Amino acid sequence: MRVLVLGARGMLGTDLLSEWQSDELIPAGSAEADLGNFNEVEKLVVKVRPEWIVLSAAFTDVDGCERDPELAFAVNATGVENVARAAQSVAARVFLVSTDYVFDGMGNRPYDIDDPVAPINVYGASKAAGEAALRQYHSAWCIGRTSWLFGIHGPSFPEKILSAAQTRPQLSVVNDQIGSPTYTRDLACAIRDLVGKDARGITHITNEGICSWYDFAREILSVSGQKNIPVLPITTDQSARPARRPHYSVLSAASLHAYNLRLRPWQQALRAFLQERRSTTVTSS
Repeated sequence: MRVLVLGARGMLGTDLLSEWQSDELIPAGSAEADLGNFNEVEKLVVKVRPEWIVLSAAFTDVDGCERDPELAFAVNATGVENVARAAQSVAARVFLVSTDYVFDGMGNRPYDIDDPVAPINVYGASKAAGEAALRQYHSAWCIGRTSWLFGIHGPSFPEKILSAAQTRPQLSVVNDQIGSPTYTRDLACAIRDLVGKDARGITHITNEGICSWYDFAREILSVSGQKNIPVLPITTDQSARPARRPHYSVLSAASLHAYNLRLRPWQQALRAFLQERRSTTVTSS
């Protein structure tokens, strides 16, 4: 099977290429096609003529999206529309990577796939618009919503915590946002398997278990042997970020389990990430 991976040089895209060896993957990034330019996207898709397109490219800087909503919607909404239209013309199926931030976070139970979207920031709104565009312009699609991504091949929360621990006597981390950290290698494997099962509709894909960013930070430091560094819990308001964040954005895994797929607990995934990080550091040195 021929699969076109858009966003192949990003954190998730790099892991997709690494973990997906069973099919012919064609990597592409902004150098091959500007997602905001339909003609460029169509030219690439017609040239490759894939059976599936995995769209992992996105503008994911939440605060950056708040500062530049025009760019956020150009990439996350118009870009998806362009891919959907081009894919429809060659009968290619589309897998769109989306986010927990399409929800408002006002609930107290894991979000199901059919819960109404209600984003509270520009990033979430642009991704929700991308989901709507895919449904409108294409007939064979799968949307995989995920959350709190971390991986070796890009900026991530564990990397920020480990870096801050080297220079600060104590850390302050938000304790009133709850979600599920997700390792990009595990997400890549799930996407590969869902495409192999010819999945349709919306699926929620996260590592199992929930925590706050504060819990996540403490686990990162504990597993990496830095328990002695104090971590202070703070509120979202105290963090004073430009974009609002949902307080509870846990995604129900029932839709993933329906495909007989299950991701390991986030604590195990974190240990795998830290092992990979150590191996990469040794290799680089």
